[in-house]
Amino acid sequence: MLFLFAITWGAVSGWWAVACLLLGLLYAWLMYRQPVSLGNTFRNILFTIRAIAVFVLSFLLLAPLVRSVSYQPQKPLVLILQDNSESVKLFTPPKSSPRGRTLSGVSKVSPLGGDVEGVTTDLRGIKSALGDNYDVREFNFDRTFNNGLSNKFNGKQTNISTALKQLNDQFVNQNIGAIILATDGLYNQGSDPQYEARNFKTTIYTVALGDTTPKRDLFIANVNYNKTAFLGNDFEIEVLTEAYQSKGETMRLTVTEDGRQVATQNIPVNSDAFQKLVPLKLTADKKGVRKFTISIAPVKNELSTQNNTETIYVDVLDAKQMVLLVYNSINPDINVIKSGIESNKNYDVKTILSTDISTIKPADYSLIILHQFIPTGALQNFITKSKIPVWYMLGAQSDLSAFDQIQSIIKVSANSYQIQEVFAQPVAEFSAFTLSDSSKLKLASFPPLLAPFGSYTSSPANQVLFKQKIGNITTTYPLLSFADEGGHRVGILTGEGLWRWQLAEYKAYGNHHAVEELLDQSVQYLTANANRQQFRVYAAKNVFDEGENVILNAELYNDALELVNTPDVKIDLKGVTGKSYSFLFTRSGQSYQLDAGTLPVDEYTYTASTKVGNKTYTANGQLTVKALNLETRQSTANHHLLNSIAKQSGGVMVLPSQVSKLADLIKKNENIKTVVYEDKHYSDLVDIKWIFALILALLSAEWFIRKREGEI
Repeated sequence: MLFLFAITWGAVSGWWAVACLLLGLLYAWLMYRQPVSLGNTFRNILFTIRAIAVFVLSFLLLAPLVRSVSYQPQKPLVLILQDNSESVKLFTPPKSSPRGRTLSGVSKVSPLGGDVEGVTTDLRGIKSALGDNYDVREFNFDRTFNNGLSNKFNGKQTNISTALKQLNDQFVNQNIGAIILATDGLYNQGSDPQYEARNFKTTIYTVALGDTTPKRDLFIANVNYNKTAFLGNDFEIEVLTEAYQSKGETMRLTVTEDGRQVATQNIPVNSDAFQKLVPLKLTADKKGVRKFTISIAPVKNELSTQNNTETIYVDVLDAKQMVLLVYNSINPDINVIKSGIESNKNYDVKTILSTDISTIKPADYSLIILHQFIPTGALQNFITKSKIPVWYMLGAQSDLSAFDQIQSIIKVSANSYQIQEVFAQPVAEFSAFTLSDSSKLKLASFPPLLAPFGSYTSSPANQVLFKQKIGNITTTYPLLSFADEGGHRVGILTGEGLWRWQLAEYKAYGNHHAVEELLDQSVQYLTANANRQQFRVYAAKNVFDEGENVILNAELYNDALELVNTPDVKIDLKGVTGKSYSFLFTRSGQSYQLDAGTLPVDEYTYTASTKVGNKTYTANGQLTVKALNLETRQSTANHHLLNSIAKQSGGVMVLPSQVSKLADLIKKNENIKTVVYEDKHYSDLVDIKWIFALILALLSAEWFIRKREGEI
């Protein structure tokens, strides 16, 4: 690092320095112009010392600035990103010599040569081959982004686009010289990585792992199905089957439930690259989480049979829960709320104008949503007596004074029906239910809702999920909150404009997942204890993916139906394979929560227990941890994707046997070079401490000489 210093004057003319020098000379002349007993040598020395001291002191009064310039060289970053998913190792062919095109073409052979660990070793060798002139960083990814290289190849999912995005975020505005992406090009999460790769303004070199040669293989590529069905109804699943190098074979597809065959179909394979979407009709004849195993009978000399089987779980429900949505006038939010809640097949929403409220029976519903409508008369009496869950949604047409009178959770002080734009600010301490971090971040970035303008006060029982953020200021005003008063659950949304969130999410992500999750989780919380059980334990969902943390919640009510969490809650989980696990819930807000971590693939039953006084409560349930077979669904590597990513950035695709050539390619790339960053810093000259030391030294020297010569 190189530093340079210079004095700058800012708004002060440089001629003042000359004036300061003349002032110093004048002061020294006035002091030493009279004849003194000193010799000419000492008098000249004292004259010079005094002139310099006065010059420096007067110069400091001008408050000049010192400009320091530092030059920081930054070596080019070489970022190595390695695929650590199962598919890389699972479909590695026997060791063979590479054929076909290499540095710029697409391989048509078995390029890996049967040594995936050797590829990792070669990637590590790039750092030493490049030497000290490059800053080499190493990372690996599957569904997550991790530091360092790995030779485990045990990732259950692959998300190339997210790995590239996190790499870009981590090194934004830095001197990225090159990226080396080592993967088979197969991904089962995230978007097309080509789009994310375009955000890098640097050269990308790809290492083509896996095998592009089609082998004899029959497999289930995907299964489309609804995760819920209703007891006694038929439901349909769609199975996407594929077959390679198996022309003339007959694919035998079967579906079993608890070992009992429930569907079968024979599919003739009429080409070497065969694909067919097969619809199958099944019957939901048992309540609860049902396991269906879909399999294809293996054929002779098949590459792999691991991808011949897929397991799905369908939650068979006895009946839908009914939700009543009452609104004052037509609003685009109504359709968003209805479609978002009904995305969960467990709910059916009936919408009705407030003027037609007399035509319905409130007792038929598990939840009442009041959109800018304040209930009166029979409906309000029913809500008060039955303690049915209610979700108030305020907006420009809400009667705030009436709203303040019928509930005590939130009070809004406003003199008119003015509204203001408010953004959603997540509250970390919220514990009533779990909303995914990705959804929280999305919702916080969406356009503002319109909330009544005024002052908000919230009761201690109110749990706030989102606060109102006005401009850049986060207020204490609640935007979305929930409360439980004596077993009466209440939700309050103080703004309208959910349609804005839905449009913004679809534009940015092509789906409505965050809005649907928010509505679904809110409704699940509000309707969770409709049967007034005093002790209730439930999993965050019935089916968890392999490697996903298993989350369970527990609620305990006293005789007054008030939430309490004083006693301990224990739970035992037992899998059908015989493995057992015991846990103790932690207290979260007014209820309980358990993060059991990752559990082995199995079907579990659980029994939770707690004791209040002499009374013991128990709760039972079941959950499933299903295996992720995504990595086995594709066996043919996608080198066309890797070649496209490399070419669009000016790089090349290489085979694993050519990894050692990457160091030379990077060294020869003239665009990859050290960048020198200039950093300018201004500070006051008066802040430099050695200036005061100089002044003190000059005046001390003058005093000492005069004292020594008897002039003082």
